[in-house]
Amino acid sequence: MATILVTGATGSVGSRMVPRLARWAGAEGASVRVLVRDAGKAAALAGPGVEVVVGDLCVAADRARALDGARSVLNVAAALRGVPDEAAWAVNRDAAVALGREAAEAGVERFVHTSTNLVYGRGLGRPAVEGDRPAPHPAWGVYAASKAQAEAGLRALGDELPLVVARLAFVYGEGDPHLAQSLAWAAHWPAHQRLAVVHHADVARALRRALSVPGIEGRTYNIGDDAPLTAWDLYALNGSTHPGGSPDAPFDPWEGQMSTAAAHRDLGWRPLYPSAWAAAGAGAL
Repeated sequence: MATILVTGATGSVGSRMVPRLARWAGAEGASVRVLVRDAGKAAALAGPGVEVVVGDLCVAADRARALDGARSVLNVAAALRGVPDEAAWAVNRDAAVALGREAAEAGVERFVHTSTNLVYGRGLGRPAVEGDRPAPHPAWGVYAASKAQAEAGLRALGDELPLVVARLAFVYGEGDPHLAQSLAWAAHWPAHQRLAVVHHADVARALRRALSVPGIEGRTYNIGDDAPLTAWDLYALNGSTHPGGSPDAPFDPWEGQMSTAAAHRDLGWRPLYPSAWAAAGAGAL
């Protein structure tokens, strides 16, 4: 039976992805293995078609145990907010590249790495496309920088690693507090400043396609919905009114925006929730 190794399974994206992936994999005669540090947090994921391996992504021996016999890898692990910079570098870059190197040596058939649209720089004057050189702005912190360097490190492995990179927009939905947390920034934005977003259900579907569509090794895909949210929208979706921000502040309408045409074309992917307002109407926030 083919095994898909998933890292970051107890995180925001992984905890919502794994149950879906287990159902899809089971229907195709495959299974899912998750590498987690805390078995208690993984209890909700355990079940038919899901094998739990307790270990640390930053420890070589634990990575080896998790990789043993795996046919493909989905690296969703990320140190995002509220962690020391050195921890973010260790997880987001060092462990990711080490896992990729070891996966290549193990002969995996596909390695899908989740990254972020924050790897793109400012001032493009248009939506970012996958061929743009990653140049994260220092204001976006170590998360964006470490993700950009992880991509570079994985690509440096060359053809040895059958790599596919998914650059995710701001992920929300299904009880995730991200939309509420976004108000901490949106309060300082002009009401019309936009945030590229994507629903957890659509992330899961895109990553499944990234794992399974043949012939896409070496490619990168932007994953986002069809309608970025303004700061005004963010407040409205949280049942409040935008305080006004700084309407005269410099504003780039393309900052953080990206084209998803390649994912539509190559992966055959379309968002179930083309906007957060559609998700709200469906009760999926």
